[in-house]
Amino acid sequence: MKEEVKKVEQEALNALKEVSDLAGIRALKSRFLGRNGILTGLLRKISRLPPEERPETGRLANEVKKRLEQAFGKALQAFEAGREETPADVLDVTLPGRPLAMGRVHPITQVSHTICQIFQRLGFEIVEGPDVELDYYNFEALNIPRDHPARDMQDTFYISENTVLRTHTSPIQVRVMESQPPPVRIIAPGKAYRVDSDVSHTPMFHQVEGLMVQENISFGDLKGILTTFVHQIFDEETSLRFRPSFFPFTEPSAEVDILCVICRGKGCRVCSHTGWLEVLGAGMVHPAVFEMIGYDTDRYTGFAFGMGIERIAMLKYGIEDIRKFYENDLRFLEQF
Repeated sequence: MKEEVKKVEQEALNALKEVSDLAGIRALKSRFLGRNGILTGLLRKISRLPPEERPETGRLANEVKKRLEQAFGKALQAFEAGREETPADVLDVTLPGRPLAMGRVHPITQVSHTICQIFQRLGFEIVEGPDVELDYYNFEALNIPRDHPARDMQDTFYISENTVLRTHTSPIQVRVMESQPPPVRIIAPGKAYRVDSDVSHTPMFHQVEGLMVQENISFGDLKGILTTFVHQIFDEETSLRFRPSFFPFTEPSAEVDILCVICRGKGCRVCSHTGWLEVLGAGMVHPAVFEMIGYDTDRYTGFAFGMGIERIAMLKYGIEDIRKFYENDLRFLEQF
């Protein structure tokens, strides 16, 4: 063991003579004296030696460690001192500088900003709320009963019995209605969380939900707002259709489809050869929701809608796998 310790010392000193830069010195020091270094490994083996050999071998190993630490310390000091004393004429100030890489706004953020800007121009106000939400706001106040499948553990991330990671941004709508009387015209962008993961779903995703409440609001107002939105986020040649559906917090409810932006209704793999793509859900706010808030259901009506930002971005840019948004592949992100 003693010969091995001496051999390591000589090897380290010889290697140090060959190093000419700061990074090399530090790498060499880590190689021999780091937590998993060569000499450190030998020190750990001393406890396995016969009792009579341990004291002398331990003393030698500690002396070698101390000498190597001093040698590496001097090398670092000499390098720093030499760098400080480098004459100015060694640097050619006329050489071009290193170019700075320009960052890009993530496509999800780009699409989110575009959606918000469209609705702001239509008179909607942007509001935000907590990602960790009470069961009351996430489910109960939205007319989702205790036995509804959306409350199951396989769909919702429960933090405690009455606290969840919000499964949509609709709780923000409830909080806003609690805090102010009609008229209300808001959109609520933000993250949502569900136990789901495949090529078209992720456990964390982004949504934008909208709400408009005042007197004499009809389904026709909803159709007008969403038609304007679709024409601005895609183009004016994009047709819409409303299919009857069901959501606990709206009645009547509808799924909104757009003419396939890839094949223009001719049928392709993206639209499953139907010519249509689902983009959002919408409907008239259920009176039970207004009753929970305390709004006069005889006086006020309203509509609500919600969409996944990833879904809009995938259709807008022709992206087939939602996971590409979260892989941080520069080859993908630099296209935006």
